[in-house]
Amino acid sequence: MNVNRKHSGSWRRYGLGAGAVAALLTTAACGAANASDGSKPSDQQSSTPSASAPASSNPVEPAASTSTATPSAAPTAAPSKKPTDDGSVDLCTMADLTFTVTNYDGPEEDVRHLMLVATNKSTKKCDVQNYPEVTLGNAQGNAPVKEGTADDEAVTLAPGAKAYAGVLATGGHMDTYPVKFMTVSLGSPGGEAPAEKAIRVKMPVTSFEADDGQRVTYWAGTEGLAMRPVTQS
Repeated sequence: MNVNRKHSGSWRRYGLGAGAVAALLTTAACGAANASDGSKPSDQQSSTPSASAPASSNPVEPAASTSTATPSAAPTAAPSKKPTDDGSVDLCTMADLTFTVTNYDGPEEDVRHLMLVATNKSTKKCDVQNYPEVTLGNAQGNAPVKEGTADDEAVTLAPGAKAYAGVLATGGHMDTYPVKFMTVSLGSPGGEAPAEKAIRVKMPVTSFEADDGQRVTYWAGTEGLAMRPVTQS
């Protein structure tokens, strides 16, 4: 009975030793195979694709450049500079104008209707506004404006152009007085500047009568617009 136990343990140890020898032989064989192709175990591990990053079946190509050559803009000529005109016109001054007076009545009639004409003698446009300040002879003040002739628009005078104002010498009042001269001024339109000094204008007749009914119209661009209000009085 004791002999059998010894043999049994010997065979068991023999079996284990044979298994270990087989494993060593297998490892040696693998090492020899690796040595024969010049590769290392670490190289083979690195060449194995990672499970977390599978290789794509379609290789990614570099994206084509989307930038395109922009043709240079054709040179453009610089715009020529022209003088600007904002449409504004200065008011006429006394130095810009000449004044004349015409008798609007017939040769055998009493002088009651006079036409005052202002001519632009300057080389630029200018405006006349409102009505002229007219004093007949030794009157205590300027002739009042004729009712119904107000015009808010200025009259623009090109060089050589004329503006007209009608003057009514008598309005049917009594107490007349003789007139041998007339003074004219542009006044101060809008009160923007002091009135310029009035000038004496040559009369069409030696003398005529005036009274407190005398009137003057606003400046007009035509003779008819200026004289109609006073001749129809």
